[in-house]
Amino acid sequence: MTAQKLPIGIQSFEKIIKEKYIYVDKTRYIVQLLKGQVYFLSRPRRFGKSLFLSTLAAYFRGQKELFKGLYLEKAEEELARQEGREAWQEYPVLYLDLNGSNYKEAQSLAINLNDHLTLWEDLYGIAPSEQDFSMRFKGVIRRAYEKTGHQVVILMDEYDKPLLDTIEQPELNENHRNILRAFYSVIKSSDIYLRFVFLTGITKFGKVSVFSGLNNLKDISMREDFSAICGITAQELRENLTSYVESLAAKQKLQMSEALAVLKQQYDGYLFGAGGENVYNPFSLLNALDARALGKYWFTTGTPTFLVNYLKKAHYFVPNLEGKVRLSETRFDGFSANTLDPLPILYQTGYLTIKGYDNETDSYRLGFPNNEVRFGFFENLLAGYAPSYLSLGFSVNDFLDAVRAGDVDVFMTILRSLLASIPYDTAPKEDIELRERDYQIAVYLVFALMGLFTQTEVQNSTGRADCVVITPKFVYVFEFKLWSAGTAQEALQQIIDKGYATKYESSGKELILVGASFDEAKRNIGEWEVRRSESH
Repeated sequence: MTAQKLPIGIQSFEKIIKEKYIYVDKTRYIVQLLKGQVYFLSRPRRFGKSLFLSTLAAYFRGQKELFKGLYLEKAEEELARQEGREAWQEYPVLYLDLNGSNYKEAQSLAINLNDHLTLWEDLYGIAPSEQDFSMRFKGVIRRAYEKTGHQVVILMDEYDKPLLDTIEQPELNENHRNILRAFYSVIKSSDIYLRFVFLTGITKFGKVSVFSGLNNLKDISMREDFSAICGITAQELRENLTSYVESLAAKQKLQMSEALAVLKQQYDGYLFGAGGENVYNPFSLLNALDARALGKYWFTTGTPTFLVNYLKKAHYFVPNLEGKVRLSETRFDGFSANTLDPLPILYQTGYLTIKGYDNETDSYRLGFPNNEVRFGFFENLLAGYAPSYLSLGFSVNDFLDAVRAGDVDVFMTILRSLLASIPYDTAPKEDIELRERDYQIAVYLVFALMGLFTQTEVQNSTGRADCVVITPKFVYVFEFKLWSAGTAQEALQQIIDKGYATKYESSGKELILVGASFDEAKRNIGEWEVRRSESH
């Protein structure tokens, strides 16, 4: 028996059903949503938002035949009976997709809105007095209601695409924001004509200002009961995709349990609400199963360069992203292009996820969801901090071999060639702490990408070591100083005097202490000093 096809990149519910692709049934969530009227959902790109909107559109268009065998087939009949209405009622659906355009040109948003409005006006008419987008939108909603006799359904996909595209163009970003604010305000004033509204986006930034009039907007982005509305849970993987997992396991010469463990480590781990269900990245999971090989599928579709620039501009200490981030719930809504707080946008775009919740402080602990995100993000960051990284790919294996062999001179020489490309003006010249931090981050990223156990600013009672790297045979303890702040010998002596390596003396591994200085004139590692000792 031939397995059903995998719906990679397919966002049409109708196409998936009619052409017999695998469909992971999410229709139970529609039943929950019918209790309300106006909803907002934030999820990362390529996470199934568009497919869910397409499913909603099919339901509200009364396409009963598409739901055969799904949860909603029986649930709708029962709901209609309880509510004393006709099942599978057809409503006029206004579907606005902002995902398909690039909004970095001044007229791009206007062109997209005009295209959608013209299509709707062909169906429901237009009045000469309706001169701007918001008036035309309001008129379409009213006439759709009057012409059909049924309330209107509004579905908006990627409401924030124009804002994300122009995040580094402040004037155009504000122009787009003003247009959208007026356009979306129509939803509130047209309440009497509306049956259901569902809006999706990647970020929640600007939600308050863009949707300022929508005081009935219900944000389900971090609701526990909607945590798995997009993505694929472990149970859904087992119920729908077992044959594909078996095929991947055979290709990779793994046991079934091993294949599941590898997939989980690589693509699972997203959590969108305290107490909710973890989900896999659906785009990466389906691509891996189709190719029967692991890969950075989500990352190859494009990582926003503004995130790297944003972290650098904020001088954010990147190693803290490894599970050391705490965020109150109010800060999840606090992202602004003018505020250098990268954490909300990193969560909303899918690079960080919820790792835990503290009831006492009402705060969330964030971290990388899985290996695909962790290593992919680090690679993008390293290319941002040290542009020559991508052209030095041939030396990566040499670097790793030298670290594992304890050959400090070899891997420090390779590291020197990499750090030579760090821009001199990344941090202000007078700010020694920030300049040291930029080099420290680059070194950390190199070791982290090698898959080694790397920690930075490791605290003890007398201070913090800049970087600790643990391999099967060695424990490396590093201290880095700009020449204006100290020599390599002084850096090494600081490791010794402050006992940075003491906690590793019982590890059974050889301790290698490395003090390094940076020659600011040459913009690179100037010298290093090494001391080795056997642990007990």
